[in-house]
Amino acid sequence: MKDFIQNSVFFGVTISLLSYGLGAWLKKKFKVALINPLLISVVITTGVLLLLKIDYSVYEKGASILTYMLTPATVCLAIPVYEQLEILKKNKGAILIGVASGVVTSLLLILILAIVFKIGHSNYVTLLPKSVTTAIGMEISAGLSGYVPLTVAAIVITGILGNVIGELVFKLFRITHPIAKGIGLGTSAHVVGTAKAVELGEIEGAMSSLSVVIAGIMTVVAAIGFSYFY
Repeated sequence: MKDFIQNSVFFGVTISLLSYGLGAWLKKKFKVALINPLLISVVITTGVLLLLKIDYSVYEKGASILTYMLTPATVCLAIPVYEQLEILKKNKGAILIGVASGVVTSLLLILILAIVFKIGHSNYVTLLPKSVTTAIGMEISAGLSGYVPLTVAAIVITGILGNVIGELVFKLFRITHPIAKGIGLGTSAHVVGTAKAVELGEIEGAMSSLSVVIAGIMTVVAAIGFSYFY
């Protein structure tokens, strides 16, 4: 079995899609925030690799097709933005300030944590793009000489956390405006947060999609500047 898997170019994509599909089914059936399809997919895939003692490079070889699809999938975020274009025009100032605040806060917190825990520069720049979508974060990390696989892990964890606790945060801080919710989820939890925003409503989804794009662009520039601070 192990030899068959190692020689199969479809193992990575197959286990990824099956585990995510199972997570999506469980999410729909039980409707519990902690049952996140991406989280379940990560747990199942990791468990299978450890159980069968399959090297990550074998999995990555088959799953690379999913990586290629990240960029066009990100571009598709423009569709809900276009549908809510009038709202965007009326609130462009608030949206830009909100996203910029989120980007700076994220980078600043990473800087503070790096100083407090005295982590190396490579680890520091690896974590800087944690709140942007994977397609953008991987390029930022590579450009800053960070550890790309760790950046991907940080991005996934950040997205899942935002997706799971997003609604709770809104309730605790009494955030009710749909634009504010969308900006918060998209800026802090990228595409995975946007999935939650879409569940909340059309406006939330559109604003979150827009925030993912703007936050990605801002982070590309800001991360370079922050890389010199530590």
